[in-house]
Amino acid sequence: MDLSVVIMAFNEEKSLELVVSEIENVLDEINCQSEIIIIDDGSTDNTYQISDFLADKYKRVRVIHHKKNKGLGGVYRTGFDSAKGELLTFYPADGQFSGSLIKLLLSRVVKSDMVLGYLINQKRSFLSMVLSKAERILYNLLYGKMPKFQGILMFRRRLLEEIKLKSSGRGWAVLMEFIIKAQRNGFRINSVPIDIRPRFSGKSKVNNFKTIFANLKQAVILRGYLR
Repeated sequence: MDLSVVIMAFNEEKSLELVVSEIENVLDEINCQSEIIIIDDGSTDNTYQISDFLADKYKRVRVIHHKKNKGLGGVYRTGFDSAKGELLTFYPADGQFSGSLIKLLLSRVVKSDMVLGYLINQKRSFLSMVLSKAERILYNLLYGKMPKFQGILMFRRRLLEEIKLKSSGRGWAVLMEFIIKAQRNGFRINSVPIDIRPRFSGKSKVNNFKTIFANLKQAVILRGYLR
């Protein structure tokens, strides 16, 4: 089974090599045809140079550089367009998700079209929990009951050929549109619990009021694309 692992990197110079090395080891254990695509989303630190170094070091690694930062939405769209594997998964370059989760997702996608991870044992602040809960309530009101998802996913690339996506912008809307349309079109979706660990370095770039407000705005716009 061919597999594409897309690594989403924006200013992750301290963690990127560790993440790629970990995923490389997992893919060696799995022993399947695979590729790692690093998408450098217009980084302003040494992520650019480290990405190119890793592409020279590992045969299965290739790099796509965004000249300007396009946000999560731009990274997902580039990954959708560039991946060659029969199966796709996306990993943040901060190290919060273990490379070993690839094995779990692969074991579940055998009988599914899409596997969605959702977090367990997550340590968050009270404010973060309240905001997350409010987001889930809003999404259920806007779109109806949705499959559990918070973290990483794996899916069959043929879904991208059968589902037309309209969302644009920097946020997660294109991914949410993809998941919702996959559900509504009757594709087999399986949600599995996954663990999260501390970032290898730095701070979250999405857990803030600016990003949350932008996501809520996109949530309303997305509803129009789903009618």
